[in-house]
Amino acid sequence: MHLLRLNLAVAASGFRRYATYRVATAAGVFTNTVFGFILAYTFIALWYERPHLGGYDQSQALTFVWIGQAMLATAALMGGGFQDEFHERVRNGDVAIDLYRPVDLQLWWFASDLGRAAFQLLGRGLVPMAVGAFAFELTLPSSPAVWLLFLCAVFLAVVVSFALRYLFALCGFWLLDATGLSALSTLLSVFFSGMLLPLTVFPGVFGEVVRWLPWAATLQVPADVLLGESGAGGAAGLGFQLAWAGVLLTAGRLLQSAATRKVVVQGG
Repeated sequence: MHLLRLNLAVAASGFRRYATYRVATAAGVFTNTVFGFILAYTFIALWYERPHLGGYDQSQALTFVWIGQAMLATAALMGGGFQDEFHERVRNGDVAIDLYRPVDLQLWWFASDLGRAAFQLLGRGLVPMAVGAFAFELTLPSSPAVWLLFLCAVFLAVVVSFALRYLFALCGFWLLDATGLSALSTLLSVFFSGMLLPLTVFPGVFGEVVRWLPWAATLQVPADVLLGESGAGGAAGLGFQLAWAGVLLTAGRLLQSAATRKVVVQGG
């Protein structure tokens, strides 16, 4: 119970921290909305030439665009979140203080990232989605159960996103400068999540492979859950996300253990 209260407090602290940046949030909403319009009109032109591309009609494709804008900051699809602070603490040695605290390092950063994601969903996700629904004909479900499944998929997308970013962040223990790792993490996320194009658009074996990669769980799966394309009422998509979350979080714990031993060997 004490651990639960502690993690809730850390998550609440993360929420309040991002809530203080009101101007940045407003700028983010504006940027997401503008980028959404650019992508939406690009998709309209593309789907006009290729109706039902990737298995979506034009309305579904436009819905995918605005789901992406809602998820962009929520799941940190283009970076952001805890990585920069984590890398700095590793670089200057403050991470040694974190390791001495009576809390688990992975769980601490996970709770903080959940608070961040909750604020970004409310602060930067809902408004672009509402604007997109007002400006375009979107395919949105009327069933509350589908929306509930979608929220579960969003939560699991944040978990998978955190687990991926945490693995990249931990690699900073072995490097003097983790800037390249951050850039690589962002590049992989943007391309393989479906941020630029739905992954169902990619043909052949390559398309099959990218849909099984963990980044698909951060946008493609939540979008398909909302659009009713994930099969078995969304259970297949949620199962895919849960499986990757388990694998990646476990890998994070193993890599964290190795990194912790490295810190001890180096003397902090």
